[in-house]
Amino acid sequence: MFPAFLLYLYCMLQTQSIQQFSHLELLAKQVVEGFITGLHKSPFHGYSVEFAEHRLYNTGESTRHIDWKLFARTEKLFIKRYEEETNLRCQLVIDNSSSMHYPEIGGKIVENKLSFSVKAAASLVYLLKSQRDAYGLNIFSDSLTFQSPAKSNTIHQKLIFSQLENLLKQESKPKLGKSSIAKSLHTIAENINRRSLVIIFSDLMENKNNFDEIFSALQHLKHNKHEVIIFNTFDKNTEEELNFSNRPYLFTDLESGEEIKLQPNQVIEQYKEKMKFFKKEVHLKTGQLKIDLIDTDISNGFNQVLMQYLIKRSKIV
Repeated sequence: MFPAFLLYLYCMLQTQSIQQFSHLELLAKQVVEGFITGLHKSPFHGYSVEFAEHRLYNTGESTRHIDWKLFARTEKLFIKRYEEETNLRCQLVIDNSSSMHYPEIGGKIVENKLSFSVKAAASLVYLLKSQRDAYGLNIFSDSLTFQSPAKSNTIHQKLIFSQLENLLKQESKPKLGKSSIAKSLHTIAENINRRSLVIIFSDLMENKNNFDEIFSALQHLKHNKHEVIIFNTFDKNTEEELNFSNRPYLFTDLESGEEIKLQPNQVIEQYKEKMKFFKKEVHLKTGQLKIDLIDTDISNGFNQVLMQYLIKRSKIV
């Protein structure tokens, strides 16, 4: 049986170990580790670091990278110095416009498009940090509200997770209003380093008349030598399939506040046809720009995001 003070010390250490991670960090860690387990091999293989040279060990340093085989031959302590195999810089971009807060049920927030995007982005941050890649975060609604440079240190990681945590809070929901995807993407294109991987989470819910502006902004990113992935985030069951019970509903536009009362079955065929045409047009235009557009159903979990990221990463590094 442990003495009382040892039991107390053990509990304190366990508490500190847990407290060093935020709730979102723990979730991201679990998502990534579960994903890796599902692959049956680590996606980090071949991506981490490459041996460069030796240097003398300095007293007080960590012994983690001491070359013990060389010590056995020379009886001197040398540290293995490493260099990153790749210099991938990634910019995560999250659409925080009103439409991204869908769905809401009776005013109670469920897993909506924004919370899915935040958790997916957090998982990518954890994976990027594990692979020693640099990452930044950009958040926009009617304007660009947060932007950070791409870094890979622990302090930066805490900052990013803090911003992502704030997005999950109910009070972060923006007021009714139009999003400004094009304007924000132009600003991002001007400010981030060249040759970055830009990962965008958005439902692309924009007035059709503004789509030329959006593609102009995406072309700006490509002109500056960036690789781009768009995770077109949506709730397939209701937003694409219009799968509602056969009764009247009051539908509200989350960005304009406009309301319409109708029975979904009366318009379902025309709605699906228009949605199919819209998606085809967006895929065609992004394809012309050599941008990866991934239809991302929020009910399908985060593995779809992590897998597409790894596929893209393997092509550009």
